[in-house]
Amino acid sequence: MEVTKKLFELADEKYADFQARLTPTISRKLFIGVRVPAVRKLAKEIYRSGDYEDFLADLPHKYYDENMLHGLILSEFKNYDDCVAEVDRFLPYVDNWAVCDIMSPKCFKKNRDRLIDKIVEWSGNDAVYTSRFGMEMLMSHYLDEDFREEYLEIPANVRIDDYYAKMMVAWFFATALAKQWDATIPYIRDGRLETWTHNKTIQKARESNRITGEQKEYLKTLVKAKKRPL
Repeated sequence: MEVTKKLFELADEKYADFQARLTPTISRKLFIGVRVPAVRKLAKEIYRSGDYEDFLADLPHKYYDENMLHGLILSEFKNYDDCVAEVDRFLPYVDNWAVCDIMSPKCFKKNRDRLIDKIVEWSGNDAVYTSRFGMEMLMSHYLDEDFREEYLEIPANVRIDDYYAKMMVAWFFATALAKQWDATIPYIRDGRLETWTHNKTIQKARESNRITGEQKEYLKTLVKAKKRPL
């Protein structure tokens, strides 16, 4: 496709090597090596042209960079219903953390009253990156003025035995501790999370500049000892 040709014109072999090291679940041969600012610029150009439907429909894509471009085009959508429909079509093909995390649709911010239902749906999905995307959208949009304590139950109930899913739960709760300490700390104090995720949450929170020294010392006392094999 013409879009893929444009991506290859922007290729940087050394950057492709770098990206491949950061995304070990994807074969090196699937990286074109386009730097993110260049992919973002191309996504804006394609979206503004309106000539993106064929590319978005051409799933699955072959290259990592095509998936990055796809996610960034969706991030430009202004119509909420169209965006959600396209996100739902794309998520089953997302197979790595970087493509998952690059998606941040602008229209979601103005539609939080409707978005929360989709977040519940996505987060509860058994597919690793669909669930991760849902939790990331919850973290991005509902830990400030639209926060409700019951939203913490959404990631707390995710039980996917995969590094990238568990890391997202930990990332979410570490951020929640920084922004909504009083509501979040019971989940850590009462051991609501699986041991690895619990300890990773504490680690990430203690590395944060948004957590006070006193809070960090308290979190240190809540680290769970790893069970030794019998």
